[in-house]
Amino acid sequence: METLLTLHSIIRWGIVLIGLFALVKFLIGWMRKSAFTKMDRGLSAGFSGLMDLQVTLGFILFFWSGLSGGGFPLYRIEHMTVMLVAAILGHLPAFRKNAENKFAVGLAAVIGALVLVYIGVARLPGGWSR
Repeated sequence: METLLTLHSIIRWGIVLIGLFALVKFLIGWMRKSAFTKMDRGLSAGFSGLMDLQVTLGFILFFWSGLSGGGFPLYRIEHMTVMLVAAILGHLPAFRKNAENKFAVGLAAVIGALVLVYIGVARLPGGWSR
């Protein structure tokens, strides 16, 4: 289980890095009124895909540790709930495929998801220093 927790912790940094790259790319695309390209769609899909992987690992950890004696303390429930909402928000561009300004939708989704990721990790004991 320790390996799974380590992998879960490493993936969060991938989410942060991809999210920051997406923020810059989507902001530039929006400001320049560029066309939403295949790379932009891939970046959005990659971000939401990493979020999905993270949530899947998180669910496994949540139930595995909870049922094996660690219990379900409130901070774990809060963390799981906030991160699930963040992952759903990360899928906003896929829900709004026909939006007039796809960069704005992508930007809003990534900003919202990253804010929730920050809050969700901060709620854990040790927070971002883990």
